[in-house]
Amino acid sequence: MSYLLNQLNAVRHLAEFEAMATSKKVITREEWEKRLNDVKVRKEDMNKLVMNFLVTEGYVEAAEKFRLESGTEPDIDIATITDRMAVKKAVQCGNLEDAIEKVNDLNPEILDTNPQLFFHLQQQRLIELIRNGKVEEALEFAQEELAPRGEENQSFLEELERTVALLAFEDVTNCPVGELLDISQRLKTASEVNAAILTSQSHEKDPKLPSLLKMLIWAQNQLDEKAAYPRINDLSTGALEDPAV
Repeated sequence: MSYLLNQLNAVRHLAEFEAMATSKKVITREEWEKRLNDVKVRKEDMNKLVMNFLVTEGYVEAAEKFRLESGTEPDIDIATITDRMAVKKAVQCGNLEDAIEKVNDLNPEILDTNPQLFFHLQQQRLIELIRNGKVEEALEFAQEELAPRGEENQSFLEELERTVALLAFEDVTNCPVGELLDISQRLKTASEVNAAILTSQSHEKDPKLPSLLKMLIWAQNQLDEKAAYPRINDLSTGALEDPAV
């Protein structure tokens, strides 16, 4: 973790310097590692970054254990994470009625003030009916619950039409919208609900760590135009790869 942060800081500082240069500079591994070692990242900041990721993504047990081991206090009441994760799990398991009920128990205004989220939850409910082969029930649900919303919103109507198109194919592997039945669609909806609950609780909806990694990729891409240097290509390992000269 600290190595990735050091890389980000080193890349940003060098990019600013190299922006003034006219020729592409070649930086050796030895020189680059010296730059990395000169960048100091406080352990407290790293711990806060880890805790932010754990509580935002809802890893309750890990967050509690990390709190005890590191002494890092979360900025979210850990007790509230359990309720949020119950909603997320319900969506991931395809239990949409239960998920909607749990969201309303947490805060009815979440769905009242977010028509797009409510539509996506109802859309996912329709997908689950289709997945379970309940064709008549799916058609009735689409007509009574989703069609009226589609009449008021063109984007909703287009999403509804894509979803209902699943019924036209006996073999969804040949269906152009078959990805709606993938688990990834459930995860997408679950993430949207998770973000909405966090926002309703006045917390950031996304963890900081992914944003920092995106910033690292962007900064490296900017620096690539100015210099050849050991860069991180695999974020999972954080290993430096020597520049191709």
